[in-house]
Amino acid sequence: MTATSLERATVPADTGEVTLLIARRVDPGHEAAFERWAKGILDTAATFPGHLGYGFFRSSGGDAPWFLVHRFRDAGACRTWQESPERAAWFADCAGHHHTEVARRELTGMETWFAEPGSVRPAPPRWKMAISATLAVYPISVLGGLFLLPHLATLPLLLSSAVTACVFNVLMTYVAMPAVSRVLRGCPMCWAVGLVETVSAGRLRRSCTEGSCTLQRT
Repeated sequence: MTATSLERATVPADTGEVTLLIARRVDPGHEAAFERWAKGILDTAATFPGHLGYGFFRSSGGDAPWFLVHRFRDAGACRTWQESPERAAWFADCAGHHHTEVARRELTGMETWFAEPGSVRPAPPRWKMAISATLAVYPISVLGGLFLLPHLATLPLLLSSAVTACVFNVLMTYVAMPAVSRVLRGCPMCWAVGLVETVSAGRLRRSCTEGSCTLQRT
């Protein structure tokens, strides 16, 4: 499959923020040329309206790929960049750099909460994201109502709402969603095994092979 067909197959239909993750494998001895090319195309993309930032991650060694990450305001901004003559010019100028795209993934909305670093696997189905989000929001809402909201009662509504939203968002992104998505990855049986793994506080570790999950002592 060519890079063009990959792009057409993965441009999302919604208008939420888009994170584009690209993995490219570089032939040994051509890393410096690829790095110059990658930084050039990333800098060019950053000049486009709706581009929110980018990341560049070197290979961990061996056959491990290099990663380029773009963030766009919405699907339209992402599509504008991908169909631009400036981007096409960079790809026309990459002959001899000996690098190949091996995977591409676009994340929108809550899918970014479920993305594992360095992974280009598809996002989980929406029903699982809905269950995960509910399980993550519930304890935060209960604890927030007990310990946070009473201290904000004297503040103006807009200010107290802003504080609540910031605290809940940070807890969801960095605490609740990573924990819940780790517990609920895989099938329902994997969920139960994952819950035991989490409750064990590191004493047990889950191992999943060909749809079968087991727990091992660490």
